[in-house]
Amino acid sequence: MADETETEVRNGVQLAVAEPIRVLLLDDQVDNLLLRSTILRKYGYLTETASTIEEAVSLLDQIDIAVLDYHLGAGQFGTEVASRLREQRPEVPIIILSATLEHRFGGVEDMHLLKGYSSVDDLLSALRSFEAKRRGKPVVVDARDFFYSRINMAMGDDVVVEILDGEGNWQYVNEACAKLLERPRDWFPGRNMFEEMPELAADWREILLTVAEKRETYLDRTYRGLLNLPRKGEEWVWNVLAFPITLHTRATGVVLSARILERKTVL
Repeated sequence: MADETETEVRNGVQLAVAEPIRVLLLDDQVDNLLLRSTILRKYGYLTETASTIEEAVSLLDQIDIAVLDYHLGAGQFGTEVASRLREQRPEVPIIILSATLEHRFGGVEDMHLLKGYSSVDDLLSALRSFEAKRRGKPVVVDARDFFYSRINMAMGDDVVVEILDGEGNWQYVNEACAKLLERPRDWFPGRNMFEEMPELAADWREILLTVAEKRETYLDRTYRGLLNLPRKGEEWVWNVLAFPITLHTRATGVVLSARILERKTVL
């Protein structure tokens, strides 16, 4: 690797200038490589592109950050490159682009972005976070908000999204949920749904535990004591979906989402 800094002379004074970050892009779709490479170069990153595992492995000594597509087709996966990179250069951050939330990758320094729903801004934010860390600045990188906000985007408007563990401890809520419960979002993580709202235990405790333990999906189109009450004079018909998700702790949790299908005026 080249030195992390180079120098330039301004007004007769030699100054240290940070060397651009070199990013490895792995994707078996050439069009995707071209698009991502063009965008990243626009924002000042240098890119090395690879469409096969062999090409990517040959570049591992020349990069600062790796952005790897998970599924490469023909039974090959970007995690093979991630494993090689982790062994060869454990200090290099790895970003996995995946079409699912269920896979487990790498170590605590990895970021997982949901392919198809994560935006260019998400990728740039991730790169900037890792870049700051590489340059010695304290940075905490947490991918959960990227994931969970994309669940909301995928499902449409009027969606309440909550992430809980099997015991009902909140891991995350979106803005819609926090607004309906009239609490700030940072109030929820670590609190238990059934302790804060014991009236929900009868309907939801067994459901959440079953989804988490059996990794089953629960669908209910009726109003079953959800976390918010309809406004006076209105009756809401819900589509409620609960499905398993692998939490950042590696335990299985539950995504609980509720979408308003219909609002009825009650006289």
